[in-house]
Order: sequence, then C-alpha cells, then structure tokens
Amino acid sequence: MADATTTAPPSPRTGYARLFTIPGARAFTLGNLVARFPQGMFSISAVIMISGARDSYALAGAVTATGLVANAVVGPWTARLVDRFGQARVAVPATVVSACGSLALLLCVHVGAPNWTLFAAYLASAATPNTGGMSRARWAHLLKDEPDALHTANSFEQSADELCYMLGPVVAAFLCGSLFPEAGTLASVVLMVTGVLIFAAQRATEPPAHARTKTTRTPLRARGMPPLLVAFLATGAIFGSLEVVTVAFADAQGHKVWAGGILALQAAGSCAAGLVYGALKPTGPAARRHPPCVAAMAALMTLPLLAAWSTGSLFALGGALLVAGMATAPTMVTGMTLVQQRTPEGQLNEGMTLAVTGILGGIACGSATGGAAVEHWGPTAAYTVPVTAAALALLLSLYGYVRGTR
Repeated sequence: MADATTTAPPSPRTGYARLFTIPGARAFTLGNLVARFPQGMFSISAVIMISGARDSYALAGAVTATGLVANAVVGPWTARLVDRFGQARVAVPATVVSACGSLALLLCVHVGAPNWTLFAAYLASAATPNTGGMSRARWAHLLKDEPDALHTANSFEQSADELCYMLGPVVAAFLCGSLFPEAGTLASVVLMVTGVLIFAAQRATEPPAHARTKTTRTPLRARGMPPLLVAFLATGAIFGSLEVVTVAFADAQGHKVWAGGILALQAAGSCAAGLVYGALKPTGPAARRHPPCVAAMAALMTLPLLAAWSTGSLFALGGALLVAGMATAPTMVTGMTLVQQRTPEGQLNEGMTLAVTGILGGIACGSATGGAAVEHWGPTAAYTVPVTAAALALLLSLYGYVRGTR
C-alpha cells in the first residue's frame, strides 16, 4: 500500500512559464525585445529632431511617412530573403543598412544638408527587418506540434508589441527633450543593432532556411490570405486614424501634451488583454474565432466616439480608449495565428511581414483620412473614421470566413 504522505509528481509547466523553459527561448526573446523597442521610438525621434532643426512639422511628417511607405514596400522582399537564407544571414546586414540610414539622417539634419537629403537618407530605413515576425516564426517552429502553447506565444508577442509602442515614444521624447534632439535617434540605432546581434546569435532556435523552387509561390496566393490581409489593412486604418484624431481632440481641449499618455492607455488595455488571452485555451479553430474578435473590436471602438461626443472630457476619453484597446490584442493574435496557418511552409517570415505591410498601409491611409476628417468635421465627429474602419474590418473578416467555409 502506497504511503499516504507521498506527494504526486509536479505537473509540467503550462502557459507563459512553459514558453521560457524551452532552451534558448529566453535569450532570443530578450534580444528581440531590445531590437523591437526602437520601433516605437524612430518616428517620434525623427519628428522631434527634424522639426526642431528645420522648424517644419510638415517636412518631418513627410520624411517619416516616406520611411513608413518604403518599409511597407521593401519589407516583404526582405522577409523573403530571411525565409530563403535564414534569419541571422539576412537580419544582421539589413539592420546595418537601416542603422546607416538613420545615422545619415541624423548627420544631414545636424549639418543643415538640403531637405531632399533627408528623404534619401531615411529611405535606407526600409531595410529594417521585421523583428516581431522573426520572433513569431521561431515560436511557430519550436511549437509546431503544440497549438495551445503557440497561442500563448503569439499572445505574448502581441503584448510585447503593445508595450514597445506604448513606452517607446515616451522614452524617445524624454531623451530628445532632456539631452539633445538627436538623442532619441541615436539611442534607437544602438538598441536596434544590439538587439538584432543578440537575437541572431541564438542559432539553435532559428527556423531552417528554405530554398525557393520554380513551384514556390508568394503567400499572397495562398487560400484565404487575400481577404485576411485586406482585413489587416482596415485594422491598420483604425490605429492610424485613432492616433491623429486623438491628438487633434486633445489639442482642441488645450492639452495637446496629454495626447501621448491618452493613446498609451489604449496600448495598455491591449497589452493587458493580450496577456490574459494568452493564458486562456482557445476554443474552436482560429478562422471561426476571428470574426467575433473583430466584432468585439468594432463594438468597443464606438466608446471613444461616445465619450468625446457626450462628455468632451479627456479623462472620459482615456477610460474609453483603455477599454477599447482590450479587443485589439485578441484580434491581432487570432489574425496572426491565421496567417501562420495559411502561409505555405518555409515562407512564414514573408507571410507575417505581408500582414505587417497591410497594417502599415492601413495606418498611412487612416492617418490621412483621419486628418482630413478633423479638418472638415472637427475632432469629435472625426472619431467616426476609426469606427467605420473597424466596421469595414468586420465585414472583411466575415467575408473571409464565409468564403473559407465554402
């Protein structure tokens, strides 16, 4: 008869604790977080640096927009090279090219070079590799037979994205304001290069490279990918328009300086929801879960409009954005899971970069539309733009689901 005092063997770790028991996971995650953090710093650092030196927000915005568009165009090609030759062999030289572009921009601004040189220098930032996509590709490789663990990993990655975009602008603004205008750009370059070098050194967890053949096709042609990528485009329009309209609303209230903190609440809500969502076991296939997630995001996106319209209070708006952000991470996690499932084997970096390209394109479109709406309707009514973009994302998600079930 067994001793009644004998304890049962400890159960294996699950959830987030399970992820970081995988050999090499902590090292590549640390390196990737360091490399990814500057993504929230580059744009605002460039805007502060250029506008301070040239006294033109229009020029600063045009330069950063050029870099954003260039990255959206070049990113999938860089990711294709990553899939073909491996993360370390491509990410390191691509990062060096991007870093040189940022440093060239800094020098051009510092020495008073002609305006066109700023655009030319910043074009090199298009080589910046999709570090978040590479990290997700590693998790997909390591956890290919563990869908629940992969769901948790994707949730962690989305929360990490939100954290970087929440804290990055704050750190950049602090460095530029307390040290010198170029400090944010300089720190961003150092962090990016250091992080990528640490990440690339972790070769044991790197997915194998896959040579392209004559039959290899772009993930754009994979079943179910086109409507999903267009849905990412609409989702990006939510983010782009929400940022512009919120800055305009805060400015109209006489507190423009608070805009960054208010927008950070939206990212904070998404970050927290992402961590909770990752701790839960998903039920049903991702294709079936995606439309309800987008529907929740569309419903909650009406809260900022209602808060601005009914109260005109920045405090109420901040609370509304905090709650509205809670649907963002679950939607993005489920969407990225679908991308992983629908992308052909050996093309995962390219597939996920296409999703990021869709988001970046949507952000650019949303920013332009949101700005035009502010000019014509005022900041309060302009909150209908992110609501409309969310409704469009829902329609596209439903269309993709119906088409995929036929």
